[in-house]
Amino acid sequence: MTYQPAMVPPRKSNTTRVVLTVVGVVLALCCVGGVVGGFAIYHAAREATGPAQATVDRFAGALVARDYPTAYGQLCGRVRDRVSQEDFVRQQSAQPLTDYRIVGVNVTNTNGRVSGSAQVRFTPQSGTTVTQAFVLVKEDGGWRVCE
Repeated sequence: MTYQPAMVPPRKSNTTRVVLTVVGVVLALCCVGGVVGGFAIYHAAREATGPAQATVDRFAGALVARDYPTAYGQLCGRVRDRVSQEDFVRQQSAQPLTDYRIVGVNVTNTNGRVSGSAQVRFTPQSGTTVTQAFVLVKEDGGWRVCE
């Protein structure tokens, strides 16, 4: 009898483990990048619409509080030139509002011209809701409700 060494099974390759590890690391990096990118986009959008939303909030809040001089002050010069404060107060006090909710605010920059729009859902004393769209313009360094 001759001596034959025991057969050693061939060594298994760790290719599958390496591939799965690399794929896992790549997916983790993509997820982190997605979260960071999403936060950056959200922050940029909030920064762009924040001042416009504050103006709409001030305007709508003043209408509901029946503080018509403050609401009138949020209007753009074109509207204030066309409608006197007394006429504005008369128009707004004809149908008092009890509540409001800002539904959306959009800001656009087209060829360097910045403008915006807002949708506000008002609740008059009758209880029904009315959604009103407002045009927003940049005037004297701030946002104004216009038209």
